[in-house]
Amino acid sequence: MTEVRDDAATGRDEARGRAWRGIFAAVAAVPVLIVGVLVVGVPALLLTDDEEVGRYVAEKAGCAEALAFGGAALPEGARIESCTVTHGTDPGYRAVFRMPRANVRGWLAGSYPDAPEPRRACASSDADLCLGLRRSDALPGDAGAHGVQVEIAHQDAETALVSFSAFTICPGCQHGPPRSSPAGG
Repeated sequence: MTEVRDDAATGRDEARGRAWRGIFAAVAAVPVLIVGVLVVGVPALLLTDDEEVGRYVAEKAGCAEALAFGGAALPEGARIESCTVTHGTDPGYRAVFRMPRANVRGWLAGSYPDAPEPRRACASSDADLCLGLRRSDALPGDAGAHGVQVEIAHQDAETALVSFSAFTICPGCQHGPPRSSPAGG
């Protein structure tokens, strides 16, 4: 006897088999894609030199610019560690520097003559003195910031580590240090 072959049924079975192989290949590709993203993406994130701050990236900034935004100037004898700016809804500057410990109170009083005395009870456990100011309290009129936070940690008998932050607190606020207006205008 000869075998009778149904070509139409065989074609359907082959098509069904190809469909299952396609689904299996797609499902198997998902873990491969996830591993690929991790292998490429994680090292790329780790190798960036920007400091991540919340949702915004902190970029290097000039220290004079950072302090001017908060209405201050870099104190005499300061050794800069870092100065950054973040852009976003609420722009802000941060400066970290070391200075002679004996000059800290004089620098604060000269920068913010209407400010209260620095507090000894600070939110940061590392800080020995802190000062928080709002524009309505004691910030100079030429400050672009709405708030300033200064924390001072005494490193040794001669040196203090200063962490200075100047920031705005509303969308659409000024995004940089104040600019002088043209003469007569």
